[in-house]
Amino acid sequence: MQKKLFKDILAEHEETIEQIRQKAHYLHQNVNQTYGDGLPYGYHLDMVAAYAAEYGHHVCSNADDVVPLFFGAFYHDSIEDARQSYNDVKRQALQHMTDEQALTATEIVYALTNDKGRTRAERAGEKYYAGIRNTPFAPFVKLCDRMANVAFSCSDTDHFNHRMKEVYRQEMPHFLEAISTHSADPRFSIPEEMVDALWKCIGC
Repeated sequence: MQKKLFKDILAEHEETIEQIRQKAHYLHQNVNQTYGDGLPYGYHLDMVAAYAAEYGHHVCSNADDVVPLFFGAFYHDSIEDARQSYNDVKRQALQHMTDEQALTATEIVYALTNDKGRTRAERAGEKYYAGIRNTPFAPFVKLCDRMANVAFSCSDTDHFNHRMKEVYRQEMPHFLEAISTHSADPRFSIPEEMVDALWKCIGC
């Protein structure tokens, strides 16, 4: 999709996307989840959505893709961290979208929900990444999520999350391969422009 068209569609759905944003913020605030050294978790959600706004034209083929993509960006941690079930998320998606769009949006959230595990590697193992690769827009939203976390860890504004910088650096080759589908379908793609930006950031 042309970037200008994507931005025009974003502007057209600005009110709906803002409603989704506010509801997602509330879910994480309601369980007292924070980001880094005491920031509201909405700070992270907004960063993820900002990357979706910057690069989403690469993965969206039509107007119906846009709202589900942003729902996925804002709700991507809602099952894992905000005590929501799959059906809870779908019910909320249906308030803003058609049945088909709501299914797409909910599947993004489900795909990005970590598996049960005692370690970081167990929680994000091959089954987890296979689910991401097999779900439209999930590789892109996962990349937006990682870009947000990497940018924050490199910002030198927060000692709590700064320690993750080296973890992300070491994970980069495996992470990029794990979310790459090498598909011609843009819904499953990870834009090269984003990958280049992530490598540049992680080199900080």
